[in-house]
Amino acid sequence: MSDYVAGKAWKQEKYDHILDEGFKLIAEKGIGAVIMPEVAKASGISPATIFRYFPSKTEMIVAIATRKWREYIDWHNSLLTSVEMEKLTGAEYLKFFLDSFLELYRSHKDILRFNYDFNSFVRNAEWTEEQKQPYIDMVTTLGKQFHELYERGMKDGTLKTDISEQTMFSSTFHIMLAAITRYAVGLAVVNESDPENELMMLADMMLSRFTK
Repeated sequence: MSDYVAGKAWKQEKYDHILDEGFKLIAEKGIGAVIMPEVAKASGISPATIFRYFPSKTEMIVAIATRKWREYIDWHNSLLTSVEMEKLTGAEYLKFFLDSFLELYRSHKDILRFNYDFNSFVRNAEWTEEQKQPYIDMVTTLGKQFHELYERGMKDGTLKTDISEQTMFSSTFHIMLAAITRYAVGLAVVNESDPENELMMLADMMLSRFTK
């Protein structure tokens, strides 16, 4: 995070507004087609000002990705109260986790389109460990949540014990995210089929594979 953002000159409202406008432009046009002055114009600030908030395009893109994923994760978790969450079995918690991907496809295809572009961007971008850290912290939060459901499933006997936590988390996350992304960005030919129905079937198959 830049000194400008970390210091007294940082205005949270303006910072968030830049991220919102940047996300809208990128979700519509793609990361490669959007330049910083364009985001500045959409945000109602000068090109010089946006570089005080984000010294590089990479830092802005990572900030957008981190914020959008955090917002979605927090929103989905809010669907259950802490008391309701505590009452879930490991298998029920896994279903709740899988359902988050289905809801992401139903209501937030813009995030999936952005993320598809983001993955390609970061593979070729030069970014420092400091720039990566906010995004890594967000992903780590997901891993911690899955650890909680896995431990619960091991204790209550609702998850299969012959599959490691890492294998279960990695396969669940990557397979579901890849599937919903393919439909969201138009990579899958659906013909007469119903994408949402197929995704629900996939989630059910994974739930069946990992639960007793």
